Amino acid sequence: MDWVLIITQLLNGLQLGLLLFLLASGLTLVFGIMDFVNLAHGALYMIGAYFCASLSELMGSFLLAIAIAIPATAAAGALLEVLIIRRLYSKDHLDHVLATFGLILCFDTMVHFFWGPEGKAIELPAFLDGRLTILPGVEFPTFRLSIILAGLLLAFGLYFVISHTKTGMLIRAGASNRQMVSAHGIDIKSLFTIVFAVGAAMAGFAGMMISPITEASIGMGNEIIIVAFVVIIIGGIGSIKGAFVAAILVGLIDTMGRSFLDTLLKIIVSEQNAETAAPALSAMAIYILMAAILAFRPQGLFPPKGR
Repeated sequence: MDWVLIITQLLNGLQLGLLLFLLASGLTLVFGIMDFVNLAHGALYMIGAYFCASLSELMGSFLLAIAIAIPATAAAGALLEVLIIRRLYSKDHLDHVLATFGLILCFDTMVHFFWGPEGKAIELPAFLDGRLTILPGVEFPTFRLSIILAGLLLAFGLYFVISHTKTGMLIRAGASNRQMVSAHGIDIKSLFTIVFAVGAAMAGFAGMMISPITEASIGMGNEIIIVAFVVIIIGGIGSIKGAFVAAILVGLIDTMGRSFLDTLLKIIVSEQNAETAAPALSAMAIYILMAAILAFRPQGLFPPKGR
């Protein structure tokens, strides 16, 4: 195999993994800490992408668009939590699934109404639109490297806040004993609104990062949200560390499988059978990984303490 291709695909897998972490980290906060199954998390990923695309077109600056779109997506998440989600916490998970599935349809319809059926592309600034030489003979797109850097910085920052700050302590305490936190004068409703808004901002930022590579489009979050759930199940529901490790694993396995599985299969089966089986097996790889991990660690790789 070409070592340049291997390194390039490893970087692509790392980039995909960090994008998945941005999405899954917000999902694991909401699902693990608030015990709420939010299928509409992918819709916030889409909304963030459309906010960024429109602002970038309006102002002519991708970076300024991101700076405004992130708090705008957080505000949209907070509004959604206050108006709708808060009333569902006492319901069971099936009600969560049905209600948030309805929200997906509502968000898709709203995007179609305001932005139209066509996707919206985002133009990158010149300094992010080139390629960098990272090793002799290995070039990689500058913007994809910036996604990796941003993902790593946010992963560290979020882990530090959740694990080593008073706010993080309150969030973790609110997950395990809401009555105790409320008895100490903490407004648990406001705390959960903040958590939901942060999760929305993380999902929206992931959408903003992927849109220059693909585009902002209706329903763009509906497929990736399934992969995000796979990530948090593998990592351990409610665990930021687990979401990070699992996202990297899923990103690498998915990318490397799609790139090299057919070559490996040709060693043991005929070329025709390998070309037929490889796409299906590579698509199944992350689900096989999830099943294998759950068989030995049903709680996930890094379950939160106390679970």
